[in-house]
Amino acid sequence: MKKLISAALAGVLALSLAACGSTASVSESTASSEAASTAETGSDLAGTTIKVAASPTPHAEILNIAKDLLAEQGITLDIVEFSDYVQPNMVTESGEVDANYFQHQPYLDSFNEENGTHLVSVGDIHYEPLGIYPGKSQSLDEITDGAVIAVPNDTTNEARALQLLAAQGIITIREDAGLTATVNDITENPHNVQVEELEAAQLPRTLADVDYAVMNGNYALEAGFSVGNDALATEDAASEAAQTYANVLVVKEGRENDPAIRALLAALQSQEVKDFINETYDGAVVALF
Repeated sequence: MKKLISAALAGVLALSLAACGSTASVSESTASSEAASTAETGSDLAGTTIKVAASPTPHAEILNIAKDLLAEQGITLDIVEFSDYVQPNMVTESGEVDANYFQHQPYLDSFNEENGTHLVSVGDIHYEPLGIYPGKSQSLDEITDGAVIAVPNDTTNEARALQLLAAQGIITIREDAGLTATVNDITENPHNVQVEELEAAQLPRTLADVDYAVMNGNYALEAGFSVGNDALATEDAASEAAQTYANVLVVKEGRENDPAIRALLAALQSQEVKDFINETYDGAVVALF
C-alpha cells in the first residue's frame, strides 16, 4: 500500500466537505429500518446509495468495477477521492461517508488509538507487494561480495524489505524480529551486502548506482518498471507482510453487518474485481480473496 502519512497532516489538506449531507438516499431512521428489513426478508437494496472515501490509485479504480456490479442491483456507489490518509477516516467516523478503502490494518489501529476513532475493518481486499529490482546486478544468482542493496527507510517498509531479502536467502534476520526488523536484526550476511536506507520514492532513481533496490510496487510502476517482468522477487501472498498489510474496507464500528456494506464487500471481493486487478496492475496490486 502506498506510504501512509502522519495524522498530523489532518489540518494541511483543505478538503471541503460542507456539501456532504446524508450518505444514503434515506434518512438515518429509515436506513436502520430498511437494513433490518433486508436482513430479515432478503429484500434487495435497490435505490440505496453508498458513499465511499478512497485514494485515487488503485482504490478508486477498483471501486469503479464494484460500482458497475452494484448498479446491476440498483445500488448507487458514490466514490469520493482523497489525496491524503487522514480525512477518509475522519469522514467515516463522522458518518459523512459510509465506508473507506485506502489503508491497511496497522495504520487503522494506530489511527484509532491516536484519534479516538471507532473504525473497524470488514474485509481484506488487496495488498501491494514489495519487489527486488535489478540495478548494476541483473540476477539474484550473481550477488557479488559487498553488493549494495537500497531499501525504503521508513520503519514499516524497511522491515518488509529485509524480510523479503531474507526470504531469498540473501541475509538472515533474527527470528522474532518480524515486521519490526531493522538492519540491527541481521544475524547472517554471507555476501556482506551493504543495506542502503533511502526514501521510498527515491529508490527508482538510485538503480544505476546500486546493485539492487527493494521498491514498493506503486513506485516501480510510476518509474516504468513491470512488476511481473522486471522484479527479481516479490513478497508472497501468503507472507506475513501480505497478511498484515492487506488493504481493507473500513466502516464505523456498529455498521459491519449493514446489508449495504455487505453488498459492497461482496462486490469488492468478486471475480470481476479480481480479474480487473490481475489484468491491470501487473503484480503491483494482488487480490487477497
